[in-house]
Amino acid sequence: MRMQSVHHSMFEHEGVRIHCVTAGPPPGKGGNDRTIVLLHGWPQTWWEWRHVIEPLSTEGWFVVAPDYRGAGGSSKPASGYDKQTMATDIRSLLVHLGVTKPVTLVSHDLGMLVGYAFATLYPEDVERLVLMEAPIPGTKAFQSVATTRFREAKLWHFHLHGAADNVAELLIAGSEFPYLRSFYTRLSANPDAISLADVKRYVADYTAPGAMRAGLELYRAFEKDGDDNQRMLSEKGKLKMPVLGLGGTASFFLPLAEEMLSEVADTVTVRPIEDSGHWIAEEQPEAFLRELRRFIHETEGK
Repeated sequence: MRMQSVHHSMFEHEGVRIHCVTAGPPPGKGGNDRTIVLLHGWPQTWWEWRHVIEPLSTEGWFVVAPDYRGAGGSSKPASGYDKQTMATDIRSLLVHLGVTKPVTLVSHDLGMLVGYAFATLYPEDVERLVLMEAPIPGTKAFQSVATTRFREAKLWHFHLHGAADNVAELLIAGSEFPYLRSFYTRLSANPDAISLADVKRYVADYTAPGAMRAGLELYRAFEKDGDDNQRMLSEKGKLKMPVLGLGGTASFFLPLAEEMLSEVADTVTVRPIEDSGHWIAEEQPEAFLRELRRFIHETEGK
């Protein structure tokens, strides 16, 4: 990606600073109303989308790739890591950027939980929703993966990261590089897809003051997220916009995606990304873009 093709900016919302990368024609310039929002996961930052930002922007999209609260260049406040609060950060950012039309919202890993919360809170602002590689708290699927037998528990870290009294930070401290790198290699089909340089970049972000604690707070908020999600589903019903679930064929997501997403959305499509593990946009960026373009074409005008 050519770094000159992206623009970095900071936006402050209720005392929380949000770092954001944008590319492509912004709203109001030439009548552009095509905005795509890319929400990264853990332990990542906006850099997760480095292979796809430029192709999307050259196709006429206004690309918005923020570091969500607690990650990358954004603030690490003491609280506010429930996904509804994080979703309000993103909506305020979009208002600040002048986005007035419904967006295409793409979200991965823990960013997927923020994306889902955004869609439940602001359904009129989402034209279509892409959800990748995370179980949604409050669903039956989340309960099943959270209670699976230890030997089968690919998401064992949910329990460690959610432990009280800062136990996870205590155990990880001093071993951040091997600990974080183990996720990039173990959960991928191609361990070289996230290079050593990329790992060092991510680790530098997550060893910044307050960053590891902030990242783990996203896990500690799962119980509240589950309560919020169940309440929104009871009050508003299922999501009405088209929803695409993408999962790597070497990952955990595909077997639970259809049932889980049908719990929360009316119109669901689930498709595999071949030869990919968990890190889809980095392992198979071309396949990711192909399926994203296909979904956009299929849902245009719906």
